[in-house]
Parts: sequence; C-alpha cells; structure tokens
Amino acid sequence: MRKPYQKPTILKLQVGFMRDKKSGLSRMVRREIDGVPVRELAERFGSPLFVFSERRLREQFRYLKRLFEGHYPRVEFSWSYKTNYLDAICRIFHQEGATAEVVSDFEYEKARRLGIPGDEIVFNGPYKPKETLRRAVLEGARINVDSMDEILDLEEIARETGEKVRIGLRVNMDTGIYPRWDRFGFNLESGEVLNVARRIAAGGRLEVVGLHCHQGTFILEPEAYGRAAEKLVQLARKLEEEFGWTIEYLDLGGGFPSRNRLKGLYLPPEVAVPPLSEYAERIGRALLSGLPAGDYPLLILETGRALVDEAGFLITTVRTVKRLPDGRRAYVLDAGVNLLFTAFWYHFRVEIEKEIPGPPEPCVLYGPLCMNIDVVEETAYLPPLSRGTRLILSPVGAYNVTQWMQFITYRPRVVLVTEAGKVEVIREAETLEDIVRRENLPEHLR
Repeated sequence: MRKPYQKPTILKLQVGFMRDKKSGLSRMVRREIDGVPVRELAERFGSPLFVFSERRLREQFRYLKRLFEGHYPRVEFSWSYKTNYLDAICRIFHQEGATAEVVSDFEYEKARRLGIPGDEIVFNGPYKPKETLRRAVLEGARINVDSMDEILDLEEIARETGEKVRIGLRVNMDTGIYPRWDRFGFNLESGEVLNVARRIAAGGRLEVVGLHCHQGTFILEPEAYGRAAEKLVQLARKLEEEFGWTIEYLDLGGGFPSRNRLKGLYLPPEVAVPPLSEYAERIGRALLSGLPAGDYPLLILETGRALVDEAGFLITTVRTVKRLPDGRRAYVLDAGVNLLFTAFWYHFRVEIEKEIPGPPEPCVLYGPLCMNIDVVEETAYLPPLSRGTRLILSPVGAYNVTQWMQFITYRPRVVLVTEAGKVEVIREAETLEDIVRRENLPEHLR
C-alpha cells in the first residue's frame, strides 16, 4: 500500500544527545509494566487504560514506614482518600497498616464501608455535615476542627450525648511556604489558636487532644516540615500548661512530593525534588529536640501522593496525526485532561511501547476533547509516530482517578497488576447505562 502523502516540513532539531543509547531512545521505551507487556494490557482491556502496580504500592509504603520510624518512635500513616479512593488501592494501604484520612461525608462513608473502624479514621476538611460529625463522634473518629462553626456543632452534639468530645485543632502557620494555605483552621501567629482554645475551655464540653496542620501540596522544602513540627510542639506545651489538656497526637498532614515534574509556571526547571529521607530527618529532629524525654505523642502523616503516584501508569493510543501551522507535529490521543486533570500542573514521563526509528522532534500531545485546553503535553520530544502507536504516561497514580471527569467520553477501565503478576480489573469502564441511570425524563418529554 502507498503511504499517505504528507507535505514536507523543515524544523531545526536538537538531536545530538540521542546518539547515546543509554540516554536516548532506549530510555523512552516501556514494553511492560511489572512484567506484563503493554501490548497485552491494551489488547485485553482497551485504551486508554489506567494500570497500577501492587508491588510498587506495598514497597513504597514499607519504605516510608521504615524511613520515618527510623527518626521518630511513634508514627502512624493515615492514607489520604482524596488522593485515590479506589477500593483496591485503599485496601492495599489498609492491609499494610494505614488508617484512613477523609475530608467529606462521602469519604467517611467509603472508609466505613471498607471496614475501617471509626477510631481509625482521621476526619479533616473545611465542611463536615453535622450528621456525619455526630456519627464520627459516636464512632470515636479523630476530628480535626477547622472552624468555630464546627466547634459550636460539636458542643451541641456533646450536650446531646452528655459526654465530653475529644477533638484536634487544625492550625495554619508561617513555615516559609508561599502562598500560605491560611484559609484552613486557626492561625498561630495572630493568636487565634489560643483564643479559640480559651473559648473551648470555657465551654467545658470539648477537650483538645491533638494538633493538625497541612501546609499545601507538593512541598519542596523539607525544612518547612521541621518548622511546622517545632511550632506544633511549642503550641502543645502551651495548651497543656494553660488548660491541663494532654496532646496525644501531632498531625503534620501531607503534601510530600513524588518524583513528578511541576511545570515551569509553578517550578523553575533547575529545582529538584528532595529525597523523602530529608523530610523524615527534619521532622524527627524537630520533634525529638523539642519534646521531653520519654514523652512522645503520636506522629500522624497523611501521606497520599508520595505513596501512590509512581505506582500509576496510563496507556493511551495515538488516534490522529496532524501538522500545526508552525510546523510542529501534533498527536491526538484517546486520553485527555478529562482523565489527566493533573496535566495542568505536571509534565508526565512519556514513553513509547517500542523503539521507533527517526530523530525525536518537538511535538504536542492533545486529548480527544473538543476543547482548546485539552493538552496533555505542550512539548514532548518523540520520533515520528504513526496512528495506533501506544504511549505510556507516568506517574499518574495521584489525584487523576479522583478528579477525572465524565465529559464528552466515557471513563476507562482501571487494572491492578498484582504481586503474583495477575491482572485484575479494579474499576470497570463506564457505559451509557452508567451515565444515564441517574437521569429522569419527565412524562411530557417521553
């Protein structure tokens, strides 16, 4: 068959580095995921396809647990449901010993449905419906209050039950991270936290037993966690001395980064992601130097992205090949920002299923949506690809399957490659029936 004609385009390419086999095309190729060929995965389960590695999930959890326990004696990992709340993913982390960190009534109910007892749930978030708060109180969840309105709700619940309710206070503070996430909790530097504590003590119905903070997401300064730990220790001492409370836990939240790449708009390209060992060292040093010997409150870490991101892959297929007016090659994939919401902030690693001859050239990867913002990657360097070529994008394990949208097209299957090498479907692809079954057509429109 004759190949379709393409108008020739001249572009200046920087391809010298590709002559090095170790740093060139061989690094752009991924033939398998945990021993299962990409071709087999796509042929059996379709494209696009999310793929998670059970081995990577378990290994990363065990690594972080050993790492932080090497710097502080009492550590609890509370799996952040908002990062990825697929049942299979949550179950793996719960089997490894993680509790559940939830930020809504939906996530609270999901954790309970998975069999997590209330006293193994950390309940955060700026809006906690009163009925869910009441349930959390009765089931013994750790509730980190975010506002005075929540305190009033909890005091009312305490009056109803006739028992004092144990709570944690969410604190926002200056740790050198900007912009600050100061819309959540009570501010430390302004004295708001102590004023709220005095109000709680005067009410007599609540008891503060924990302190919580969350500085943001993808935090690249380990020292910020050290400053947060130091300030929480100092605040805990003040609360214990002034009100007689015992602070049983210090929750440093999440925000730990994965080995992903922030786009230049958010991060200069020369800034590297620090190793997680630096975070563990800073936190452990701050806690041990500030706490009395033998007095070690529980350290809670709401780790999400750092646990799951690098265990997730997305197999996608080139469906259309185009040339843009400026001469660049463009590819339309069957996966776009509807599935990869984090594409607005991160550069994914782009790999091809097999080696393809030809020099890499700058190209754009578009999704299948009828939207100009549906751009998966603005500048990828790939050899000339043909229609049907499979690409593997990673890491994509964090936030994509919780922030994805059913927009224009269906959401795809998600599979798990087990430690035994078996491939299990952990979420089926959507169908038209899934989407329309919640709709109701009025009689006069039938």
